[in-house]
Amino acid sequence: MSEKTILGRKKKAKVHHRPITKSERVIHILIIIFLSIFTLMCLLPFINIVASSFATSGEISTRPFILIPRTFTIDAYRYILSTPTIFKSVGVSIFVTVIGTFVSMVLTSFMAYGLSRRYLHGRGILNFIVVFTMLFSGGMIPGFILVNSLGLMNSLWALILPGSISAYNLIIMRNFFQGIPDSLEESAKMDGCSTLGIFFRIILPLSLPSIATISLFYAVNYWNTYQSAILYLNDSSKWPVQVLLRQIVIVSSGMNADAASVDVIPPAQSVKMAVIVIATLPMLIVYPFVQKYFVKGAMVGSVKG
Repeated sequence: MSEKTILGRKKKAKVHHRPITKSERVIHILIIIFLSIFTLMCLLPFINIVASSFATSGEISTRPFILIPRTFTIDAYRYILSTPTIFKSVGVSIFVTVIGTFVSMVLTSFMAYGLSRRYLHGRGILNFIVVFTMLFSGGMIPGFILVNSLGLMNSLWALILPGSISAYNLIIMRNFFQGIPDSLEESAKMDGCSTLGIFFRIILPLSLPSIATISLFYAVNYWNTYQSAILYLNDSSKWPVQVLLRQIVIVSSGMNADAASVDVIPPAQSVKMAVIVIATLPMLIVYPFVQKYFVKGAMVGSVKG
């Protein structure tokens, strides 16, 4: 094939975009303005929280909305970090988040893969049972009795095992697995690959968006563990950071509490703001690393099936 023919075909293949009209340009500008305003509405409250956590008591009492404090102070953070068990509580939360996310992902991915295979006998009944748990649950008291009967009281595993599988996350991952072509699995079987080999060598590598998305969901849930810790943990030394932060807020508000005693108590409002920042910061750090998978994994898993 001659060079002129190749160049001619390339020219024909070029796509000629029509010019943007004035009305379309106006619409684009309005969309940008709307999204900018919406972004500011989302960012300004958080900026106010961060700024208030560094503000003095006088400034907080005179300025209802702070974006940049006039005088920076770290008394609220010094007060929180001076709590004797704060670092141990952070360690507990990290342990529960990491181990809990790993356990949940293993159980959820195995069950989602099984339910996504059309040749599984009783697949319809199992799917119905999963969906049924989204509508009806035993409640707090049966859950407490179950954890107590299993001997998990006052154990960190009580924060992990009862909620290790989320029906919502399971359905998203199952739908994602269903979107993977069956021909890949059939080809692997013809090459002598086992079911576990297909799962680990083909399904999981193709499911990184779904895995990253569901892992983020589980990690946020475990990091924010509060009610389960209140119900199942009697030893305050095993409290996750969310429970301890609540106790710190109670103490700073001048109420009775059984933890977090320090000599100097800064303004309650700045302590509350600092608690929000500390509780939110770890997830804000993790999110950028999975953000590129987040939208794709959530959308594909939720619309297929």
